[in-house]
Amino acid sequence: MSRPLLVIDGDSFAHRAYHGVPKTVRRAGNKAGNAIVGFANYLIKLITEEQPRAVVVGWDTLEVPNWRALELEGYQGGRVFEDEIVEQLSVLPEFVAAFGCVVGKGAGFEADDFLSTAVAREEARGGAVLVATGDRDAFQLASERTTILQPVKAGQIARIDPAGVRERYEVEPAQVPDFIALRGDPSDKIPGARGVGEKTAASLLKRYPDLEAMLADNRFPGQEDNLRLYKRIATMVTNAPLGDVPDAEPTWSKAAELARTWELKGLSERLAALAG
Repeated sequence: MSRPLLVIDGDSFAHRAYHGVPKTVRRAGNKAGNAIVGFANYLIKLITEEQPRAVVVGWDTLEVPNWRALELEGYQGGRVFEDEIVEQLSVLPEFVAAFGCVVGKGAGFEADDFLSTAVAREEARGGAVLVATGDRDAFQLASERTTILQPVKAGQIARIDPAGVRERYEVEPAQVPDFIALRGDPSDKIPGARGVGEKTAASLLKRYPDLEAMLADNRFPGQEDNLRLYKRIATMVTNAPLGDVPDAEPTWSKAAELARTWELKGLSERLAALAG
């Protein structure tokens, strides 16, 4: 139990990789390879530095609406992805599986839900978790057993614990969904409470333990149903269909073979070297 479980937001890191690695990187058939190579760089760095007992990578399913989009009209509306990132997102789960990672992906669920499901299970068995994501929604997962690994500039990783959440948002990790419901989230198209910004939301959550206590005090008359919905949308669920996560060492040679099949020569050679 001394080695942590590493849980990665696949879509978050894939998008970072796609925009951080030149689009001139191609694979077999002249298909794009930049997100794959960039993602592999992140994965290699995280595995070699953190030495996890196992790795879970969660993914969105773009082909069908997730449960949040069905409950909140316009959720994540307006997002447009280039064809080359969509195509690479379709094969990246196969690639991370070749590394020996457990893949979390299922219709109706987002990557976030697989992250939180993995965290809940690992904490229940007494283990420690590292959650790698660029999405601050995941700050709600920070605890004495779970640390958030947030990518920052120049390949550096910030380690966010509960004190780090309090420093950044001035709320407790458990209050992050309440905070998002009040403040809103422009990137996900969550409106938030009328006239409430980040500072006001944090101030309210110092006076009240949660959104429900505010509503009981008649703080937002006429907005109750919407705010409860926004909090539900902002809350990561723990019932995603994630398979078992046994201890597993990285299968560098299998990943090298797939990279070689895709004609990603440099990446294949790097993975082969890790395999020894």
